[in-house]
Parts: sequence; C-alpha cells; structure tokens
Amino acid sequence: MVSTLDDTKRNAIAAKLADMKLIQQLLIDNEQLFLRESTDNEISDRFRTMLDDDRKNLGILETVNVQYGIQQEPRNTVSEMVDKLRQLMQGSKLSFYEKVFQHELLKHQQVMSGLLIHKAAQKVGADVMAAIGPLNTVNFENRAHQEQLKGVLEILGVRELTGQEVDQGIWGRVQDAMAALTGAVGSAVTQGSDKQDMNIQDVLRLDHNKVNILFTEIQQSNDPQKIQEYFGQIYKDLTAHAEAEEEVVYPRVRSFYGESDTQELYDEQAEMKRMLEQIKALSPSSSEFKDRVRQLADIVMDHVRQEENTMFAAIRNNLSSDQSEQLATQFKAAKAKIQERLGGQTSRAGV
Repeated sequence: MVSTLDDTKRNAIAAKLADMKLIQQLLIDNEQLFLRESTDNEISDRFRTMLDDDRKNLGILETVNVQYGIQQEPRNTVSEMVDKLRQLMQGSKLSFYEKVFQHELLKHQQVMSGLLIHKAAQKVGADVMAAIGPLNTVNFENRAHQEQLKGVLEILGVRELTGQEVDQGIWGRVQDAMAALTGAVGSAVTQGSDKQDMNIQDVLRLDHNKVNILFTEIQQSNDPQKIQEYFGQIYKDLTAHAEAEEEVVYPRVRSFYGESDTQELYDEQAEMKRMLEQIKALSPSSSEFKDRVRQLADIVMDHVRQEENTMFAAIRNNLSSDQSEQLATQFKAAKAKIQERLGGQTSRAGV
C-alpha cells in the first residue's frame, strides 16, 4: 500500500518545480551578462531591476520546493536545454537582440510553468495549494518582466535593422501594460523587492499552515488508503520541520527567547516525535488511528501557538530583517537535506 503522498502526480509537480529553479538560475546568469553587454542606460536599469527581482525569486522558489516537501532533480531534457542556451548566451553567434529574445522566451516558459503548477495543485490537494502559495509572486513578476522585455526587444530590434531609434513613448506603453497587469492580478501576494528571502517567521508559518491542512484532511476522510497517505506526508513534514528547527532555529533564539521557553519547545517536539512513531505502527483503518492523530494535532497546534505568539515576537524584537532572512535561508537548507534523507525512507503506517 502507498505510504506517503509521493505519488505520480505529486512527483510530476516536484520535477516541474525543480525545472523552474534551474531555469531561474539561468535567467539570473543571463541578466548579469546583459548588464555587461548593454550600452543603453535605460535598458541597463531595466535589467538591473529584473536581476534584483530574479535573485529574490530564486529564494522564493527554494522556499516553495522545501515547503512542498518532495525533492526532485530537473528533467534531463530541461538540463540539456539550459546547458545549450547558456553556451549560446556566452558565445558570439547570437546578437544582443537575439539573446534578449531567447531570454523573453524563457520568461514565458517560467510563467506557463508557474500557472500549470497552480492549476495542477488545485486538482491534487489543499496541502499542495498551501505549499506553492509563494509561487504567486514569481508568476506575477515574470509577467511584468515580459512586458518590459517587449519594450527592450523593440528598441534593440529597430536599432539592429535600421541603425535608428524607435518612436518616443515606448516606455510609457510598457508602463501602461504593467499597470493593466497589476489590476488583473492585484490580489497576488508579493514579496518586497528589497528582500532577498522570506523571513524565518513567514517560512515557519507556511509549514504550520500546511500541516494543519493535512490534519484536517485526515479527519475528513473515510478512505484508509488516503488517510495513510496523508499521515505519511505529516510524518515527513513534521520530522523535517522539527529537525531543522532544532538544528538551526532554537540554538539561534535561545539567548533572547530564554532557556526554559526554548527547552519547552525541544520537549514538545520530542513528545511529537514519540507520537509519530506510535501512530506509524497503527493500522489507518483502526478506530484508534484517528483518535491518536487528533491527539497529535492538539500537541502540534499548541506548539504552533507558542511559537507564533511568543517566539516570533522575540525574533522580531531581537533580530534585524537581514538576520531573520538569513535564518530562513539556513532553515530551508537544513530542511532540504533532511527531506532528501527522508525521501529514501518509508513512513508506512500499520507496518
């Protein structure tokens, strides 16, 4: 019987996320190259802004990958495509216009991949929707970049073909298109472009929201296999979250959060881990299974409330924005390594 939610659909989404992360790095490399090649101040300013956005969006994609909880490698075809494009971008076979044209196509590919993941998540599960929520920022900003790139291409293309400048007002038209886009998707939650990463509170809160959804899914389901699958994901998510917190977060906050309060968090997670192992040994069709999961949910949600009500406040009062963002980056890196290890293990209930 399937023991986790790592089924075909979820693995396909994980691979698509890995593809997006690889392409995002290529976009960053391209924009760094364009800044070296550009002799137009206006165009350089545009690429500089895009580069700042894309560096931040790489961090968001890393967040989404870790929140999703399934680590995959990019597909071979995508890796080969990226290698070929990188060679073309760094070589002299393409003109500056042609390089930017290929860059705009990559932006379009990112937009479509992001939209596809969003639509697929709607079909797969509420926990997936929660995990990919930050992807809205990447999708929105890539669409805005496309509008700017159209303006850049018009300028470069006319210069390349005629040696002359385009008509005045092109950037006004670009700005109007971006304003219309903002109106169409203004509900998208965006991350300020001055931030290099989400702060640690936001990253932890995403974990909390996702596991709460999974607990709800278990209680609402009467299908033993689905219950077992949801528990498998809870097991992996909670284990990775707890170990990464104990490795990165708790040692960092102990000095200002307090020895006793920090130790209480360690103790609560030790109890949570014991309960996970106990539930893992039960049959998901037994009457006891849901009762024990409900008890686990109570412990986890009490733990969550303590972190969000008191530890988060202590972090805000004692760490700068940069320090909180750095802590988030360290937490995600630790969690990704733990997820890779857990990916090779089974978390089968009732075995």
